[in-house]
Amino acid sequence: VDWSKFIAVNGATAHPHYDPDGTAYNMGNSYGLHGSCYNVIRVPPEKVDLGETLHGAQVICSIASAERMKPSYYHSFGMTRNYIIFIEQPLKMNLWKMITSRIRGKAFSDGISWEPQYNTRFHVVDKNTGQLLPGMYYSKPFVTFHQINAFEDQGCVVLDLCCQDDGRSLEAYQLQNLRKAGAGLDQVYNSVGRSFPRRFVLPLCVSLNDPEGENLSPLSYSSASAVKQADGKIWCSYENLHPEDLEEEGGVEFPQINYGQFSGKKYRFFYGCGFRHLVGDSLIKLDVVNKTLTIWREDGFYPSEPVFVPAPGTSEEDGGVILSVVITPDQNENNFLLVLDAKNFEELGRAEVPVRMPYGFHGTFVTV
Repeated sequence: VDWSKFIAVNGATAHPHYDPDGTAYNMGNSYGLHGSCYNVIRVPPEKVDLGETLHGAQVICSIASAERMKPSYYHSFGMTRNYIIFIEQPLKMNLWKMITSRIRGKAFSDGISWEPQYNTRFHVVDKNTGQLLPGMYYSKPFVTFHQINAFEDQGCVVLDLCCQDDGRSLEAYQLQNLRKAGAGLDQVYNSVGRSFPRRFVLPLCVSLNDPEGENLSPLSYSSASAVKQADGKIWCSYENLHPEDLEEEGGVEFPQINYGQFSGKKYRFFYGCGFRHLVGDSLIKLDVVNKTLTIWREDGFYPSEPVFVPAPGTSEEDGGVILSVVITPDQNENNFLLVLDAKNFEELGRAEVPVRMPYGFHGTFVTV
């Protein structure tokens, strides 16, 4: 769907969020005389006919970029019942370089740069009013591509993300690197920052009377902190949501949850891909409460993003199955659709297909 045909944005993310009533939210950039803006978009659920898609879409909030000609790159955003959370990270898009890339004979990616001299900022938007909350939340520089989940608790927004400390990972996926093999490919892999699940806590009701230098988070179950500084900014430090074992799996990406029942709510489990190679080579179930993990792996096979499908009639968070398209470069083996029990991660079955296919990132499950 081309969002720009319905609303004044230049593209939108591939990760919209949905309210229980079907209202959709997304984010997209706009560029004008006053610089770049990050726009929060709301699409109502009512449709006149089945052919309609984004009619009625509107921008409910525009957030000015910290640098007019160098907005932050982002791939997704967080959402709770009442708030949108946008992360302005120091992975920058130099608009001048990108606009002139063809003239200069450069790749589009030449305009994207990691600038760790800047901190990461969290913006919180009220979904109901479209107002940007005044809180100034910052953390040390990191890059995130995918949010895990977000929810509200005791006057705070709790935000869980897959984070990397080094934002240069996009450079590793250039074509000349992907064509390497053996030690050359290992060298590329070792240069990529690993992605790990982290929790941030953003206290919403910060006042002038709140003490400086103290943790404003009231959440006893999380070691994440939010400390007010002398300039009024809130410095946020994260809590790791994983055991040390995850480091041996190369971190985790492409997180998925039981979205229909637990998006925007307190939750326990998420699923993702482990990365001991440049592409995912395992499926992981992670318990963020007990900080334990369960792994599925088959040597020589590479699974896609796990898709959670709930079992009919159950309210259990992990009551359902995990679907993943698994491929292999081995010409003597077939690719297949893998079905795992979401509770114990044991294989329930696979549907093999005698065709070659590329590695896929994102997917969805639709009933017919």
